[in-house]
Amino acid sequence: MAITSEQVKLLRDKTGAGMMDCKKALGESAGDMDKAIEYLRKKGAATAQKRADRVAKEGIIVTKVSNDNKLGIILEINCETDFVARGDDFVNFANLTADVVIKNQPKSVEQLLDMGAADNNKISTHLNDLMAKIGEKLDVRRFVVLKTNDGLISAYTHLGNKIGVLVELSLDTDTYKQIGRDFAMQVAAMNPQYVSRDQVSIDVIQHELEIYRTQAKNEGKPEQVVEKIANGKLEKFYQEVCLTEQIFIKDSGKTVKDVLSEAGSNLTLKKFERFHLGEEKK
Repeated sequence: MAITSEQVKLLRDKTGAGMMDCKKALGESAGDMDKAIEYLRKKGAATAQKRADRVAKEGIIVTKVSNDNKLGIILEINCETDFVARGDDFVNFANLTADVVIKNQPKSVEQLLDMGAADNNKISTHLNDLMAKIGEKLDVRRFVVLKTNDGLISAYTHLGNKIGVLVELSLDTDTYKQIGRDFAMQVAAMNPQYVSRDQVSIDVIQHELEIYRTQAKNEGKPEQVVEKIANGKLEKFYQEVCLTEQIFIKDSGKTVKDVLSEAGSNLTLKKFERFHLGEEKK
């Protein structure tokens, strides 16, 4: 059966695959468009396997929050080049995947890949189709779902979607929505490790104190002041790694704890999640 150029062009428009791949797919499928699309999907999946040893470290972080601010998700999807990460096809796939996460709240990436999108095709199918189209290894790497009953979830993305943050506050009002966004910006900019000092483990505290004691001794400080110096440096450590003790980025005269106190005695900052593109998983 002769394959026309119009058929090849239509298949290219539908799949984004190369001209010769489309021509071969139509030939193998006796001109049947649906079978040709399926053929290319299978080829895309096979091609993805060949790319398994390639590194996908570029990509984007996507955050989404439900209309009632009770549910938020943060998602990282990787590709090989920044050029692809900025392309409409990749961004649209990332947003489509984020919509599935916020709608279905899967428990794992594997479960997410097996879920259907709005068009009823699985996320894994969309992923394989996109890999076949753009010719790069892609990876749905990780996601987190954050939920609250009485509070609110705020989100923020930074540096061209290379950093994303979710923050959970204990109460929900219009005023607190802005505060939540401010705190999400704080987390993006200052990269705290804990909400407050009571979350820092005893092992971490003892490890830091031992380092500070050794530093003081190596500097020749008298034994009677070594402990004072170590505890002073531990306070600075808390100010760097604990969100509530950091200097507030929008007002250097206040800490995050001060902003919380001024907002109301019942408001607490319960949790945050921060993704930085390509970082090691926590």
